[in-house]
Amino acid sequence: MKLYVCWGTFPVPWPRTSSSWRPGAHPCKKAYDALKRAGHCPEVVKVYGFAQLPDVTSGRQEVKRLTGESLVPVLVLEDGEAIKDSENIVAWARDNPAVGAGQMG
Repeated sequence: MKLYVCWGTFPVPWPRTSSSWRPGAHPCKKAYDALKRAGHCPEVVKVYGFAQLPDVTSGRQEVKRLTGESLVPVLVLEDGEAIKDSENIVAWARDNPAVGAGQMG
């Protein structure tokens, strides 16, 4: 499984004056954290660039080939299915925990 992200999966320290953003609320980070909580270890692919600019990076071009648009995060499953948007990835992770996730052994 691959998780395509912009620049990384680190928390973004947005100013506290903005009520819609808070540390850790970056879409790529949210998707990554949900997958990790569900016991998955995705290969993280950094696509760089910015959504508002043309698709000049090979990573953004690959995401566009997979989904028809260059926005990230995008999760690509082992069977090739692509899931775009952090909320969809979070929902998928919640509904599809890794085998053995949450079990004590």
